[in-house]
Amino acid sequence: MGHLKQSHLITTRERLRDQVAHALRAALISGELEPGEVYSAPGLAEDFGISATPVREAMLDLAREGLVEPVRNKGFRVTEVDERDLDQYTDIRLLIEVPTVGRVTLTADRAELRALRPIAEEIVAAARAHDLIGYLESDRRFHLTLLGLSGNERLVETVGDLRKRSRLYGLTALDERGELLPSAEEHLELLDLMLAGDAMGAEACMVRHLSHVRSLWARDDSRTGAVGPAGRTGTVGRPRGRR
Repeated sequence: MGHLKQSHLITTRERLRDQVAHALRAALISGELEPGEVYSAPGLAEDFGISATPVREAMLDLAREGLVEPVRNKGFRVTEVDERDLDQYTDIRLLIEVPTVGRVTLTADRAELRALRPIAEEIVAAARAHDLIGYLESDRRFHLTLLGLSGNERLVETVGDLRKRSRLYGLTALDERGELLPSAEEHLELLDLMLAGDAMGAEACMVRHLSHVRSLWARDDSRTGAVGPAGRTGTVGRPRGRR
């Protein structure tokens, strides 16, 4: 089923642990792994066609990212993120990223900024192709590389952690509603403003972008108030890793 059945992803060219973690994140985005549900490492390993050890290690990596949480003697529960969580994550990102973008606009080498354009174009291309994994990866590289131009590694780490805890949620619904492409194109607008040296305009664009993304993430759940990768049409199969 879906990402959990794509065992060809698991090759000797990369560490099994890293590849499994990537595939599990993809399953979280697609909704194959559902918020609130518990999955066992042996069950997921059966889907991948590998031993349980790298799966368990990958799940521990996701637990450190706040995406899942261990459940004693059962496996791992997919973390549910509520509206309050998303609001707080967005508030922190606004406090960090907006002034940083303003400073980088005034101090960064123009060549370094221009080097971000291919990544911004990759984001747009992935959105057009409905490639959610490609979109997420290109979006992550763009934002973290941009923030890296500030020279503050801890800042980049902090934003990277916030993105892991929130960015996975809602992409499927965004894509189905046709709202992912406008969000993707905002990266090109931001870059143009920065290249023009318009720090105030870049800051305003970043505020709009993060607020826009936050408003699109949200999906009210009348039963739990949780936000997850649902909001998609149809149904998905149930992973055999569930307990």
